[in-house]
Amino acid sequence: MKYARAIALTALAGLTVISAGLTTGCAVARDQQSVGSFVDDAAITTAVKARFVEDRTVAASSIGVETLNGTVQLSGFAKSDAEKSQAGNLARNAKGVREVRNNIVVRP
Repeated sequence: MKYARAIALTALAGLTVISAGLTTGCAVARDQQSVGSFVDDAAITTAVKARFVEDRTVAASSIGVETLNGTVQLSGFAKSDAEKSQAGNLARNAKGVREVRNNIVVRP
């Protein structure tokens, strides 16, 4: 069940990213990011989100993930420093990640 949920989330995120990329043409961002790097970044974002869904210590629905040129930015809220740290570690260990900016706020 856990893997089915992760696969469903991954598929949904992938479809959203692909449809967004197709509607914007060759330049998908203001800084003229190529379609190839956009797709790579989308794959990284999807992989990080799937890792969050699979890990019971991270509340996947409370943490946002954005990727640009291999740099992953995490935002949102965590219940503890341990959860924030685990989210950063999971993101850092995903394939293709160059850097992680962990902007998660810990709420008491």
